[in-house]
Amino acid sequence: MQQIIFASKNQGKVTEFQQLLEPLGVNVLSLNDLKLALPEIIEDGTTFEENATIKARTIMNALGVPVIAEDAGLMVDALDGAPGIYSARYAGIHDDAANNAKLLAELKMETNRRAAFHAVIVGLKPDGVKLVSHGQVTGKILMAPRGTAGFGYDSLFYYEPLGRSFAELSVAEKNTISHRGAALRQFVADFPDWFGPKEA
Repeated sequence: MQQIIFASKNQGKVTEFQQLLEPLGVNVLSLNDLKLALPEIIEDGTTFEENATIKARTIMNALGVPVIAEDAGLMVDALDGAPGIYSARYAGIHDDAANNAKLLAELKMETNRRAAFHAVIVGLKPDGVKLVSHGQVTGKILMAPRGTAGFGYDSLFYYEPLGRSFAELSVAEKNTISHRGAALRQFVADFPDWFGPKEA
């Protein structure tokens, strides 16, 4: 089985990647699996794609192997697209509960609760070949959290066709309709041509 490094420590994301890449005979290793001293990833891009590229390039340069990375976020219409690229640290820290609390406070008096999740996946190889895929899903922000699965803003993101929040879905259900699932399916379709045979 081939291996590829996913430049993330988010186990929720890692699980979603593993489920879709494993059928291709690819074992996904996260940064949690690497017992190595790795450089700090400084996400100072202005778009999801720029930040995903920064993550992939930082780890690729350190290890000299192909790396995939992802950046995603929640874009709320009434907040002019915020929190956007700052979704993971909307409250100033990487804390889901704090981020959710701030989002609810910002929307307390707002009737327009339309929102979208957007995801970008970037694959980088040492030879410079890059693979990029995008995915998006629309929904609305609930008045209070629902569900206990998932991570990030999942408990507040209501997906109308299923009548449930993302946190009320299984990983398999979420993968079929989520922004990351859509980006992953596109990525998986192009992955064999991009990844190719093992380098000699």
